[in-house]
Amino acid sequence: MQDNFNQQIENLKINLIKMASLVDEQAEKAFTALETGNVELCRGIKAKELEVNIYDNLIQTQCENILALFQPVAVDLRFIISVMMINNQLERCGDIAVNIAQRVKKTNEHHSLIAETQILEMGKQAREMLKNAIDSFINNNIDLANKVIDSDESVDKFNKQIFKALVLKMQNETQLIEPCAHLIVLTRHIERLADHATNIAENLVFYVNARIIAHKKKFEKWGVSDQTID
Repeated sequence: MQDNFNQQIENLKINLIKMASLVDEQAEKAFTALETGNVELCRGIKAKELEVNIYDNLIQTQCENILALFQPVAVDLRFIISVMMINNQLERCGDIAVNIAQRVKKTNEHHSLIAETQILEMGKQAREMLKNAIDSFINNNIDLANKVIDSDESVDKFNKQIFKALVLKMQNETQLIEPCAHLIVLTRHIERLADHATNIAENLVFYVNARIIAHKKKFEKWGVSDQTID
């Protein structure tokens, strides 16, 4: 029974890593297209979405079967819960990569406008956060997970600064209203990607340290400590 359980857990982790690899590839192509203006890179991103969705359903089914058949507890239960949460975050990251690619196509003729904002810097940081979040899970690296969590605030600052700059640009150069509007939506997608990367890192902390640290900053503001699972 234990050998079967261990094999099921190993298969589950392998599938999640495969899914993460697909999502990572989607994100890499989307941000490379954004930086270079090479819209041809966007073509394969949508095609990968079907594969990601297949893994999403497969992993969800595997988790449900393990819970029903083996009724895991303690660290094993936390692992299953974490995988279910990370699976959901990865699927959303894949969707966001598709959305970023769509905005790249719509703004390709305004690459100079992208370059004069901080969008590329924001994109690089969000891309690194996603990569590090995936690596932190694969290697059970809490330090790397904490690095991802700490980076989220920086991406949020980029988002606010870029929004203000683009609104000012639209006010002063009305012919740029449409591309600027697309770029505002683009930065929102990038900000959400960073949020999902943060959530992945937080789920690793939950799995390894049995600590719930979601909404930590809001809790600290109100004097509430994070939660530890006994």
